[in-house]
Amino acid sequence: MFTYDMIASFNELETSLYNYISQNSEKVVYMRIRELADEAHVSTATILRFCRKIDCEGFSEFKVKLKMHLEKNKKTTLKESQHSVMEFFERTFKGDIDENIQKAASLVDQAGSVIFIGIGSSGILAEYGARYFSSLGKFSMYIKDPHFPIHSKLDNSVTIALSVSGENNFTVTHLNQLKHEGSRIISITNNKYATIAKISEINIPYYVTEEWFENANITTQVPVVYILESLAREIYKLNSYEGDKL
Repeated sequence: MFTYDMIASFNELETSLYNYISQNSEKVVYMRIRELADEAHVSTATILRFCRKIDCEGFSEFKVKLKMHLEKNKKTTLKESQHSVMEFFERTFKGDIDENIQKAASLVDQAGSVIFIGIGSSGILAEYGARYFSSLGKFSMYIKDPHFPIHSKLDNSVTIALSVSGENNFTVTHLNQLKHEGSRIISITNNKYATIAKISEINIPYYVTEEWFENANITTQVPVVYILESLAREIYKLNSYEGDKL
């Protein structure tokens, strides 16, 4: 409800009012303007000025918007973690995920370098994936900085993109740059119809129900860990087989 620009525009009294409202939202929606002025130790003029700065014509409109905001962000009942994990594995056994993992492993095995890319929780897993692959003999690096410069030729590389939605602008932009520099793209997304999946050479979708809590995506990442570890182990097997042939 309160944007960065709005908060930055508040003067000292308005900031004090903002702090009071943030800590007492449930109570404020039922207050009269004079009651709020007394409780927050500001004038009614300050409250009206505050309302205009957050795009409300008056105190009544502000209370309506505040109430709607509170309703939207009410705590939801979260699914048990076992539910999400079982949902993934039930679909996995019925689908072609193993075939996709084998195709991806073959592509990575032939590459000279591996780059993981993601942001947010996917960025954390990109770092984990790079470490796990490196631990099993396939040296890898990761990118989770939106401003990371990419200006090198990457003709013998594979990029593994991680994204729940498959629509993250940062990841899409970087993938376009990486493709332009010659890197081949594998993506792990929650569905195969997302933008990131479509621009990938190989996509490994995992299909679990997305969950949100107070504007944060809390969709389970267990499927991604499973796919990353399975992929790394498959690459290790390929390397061992090739070593035995020599």
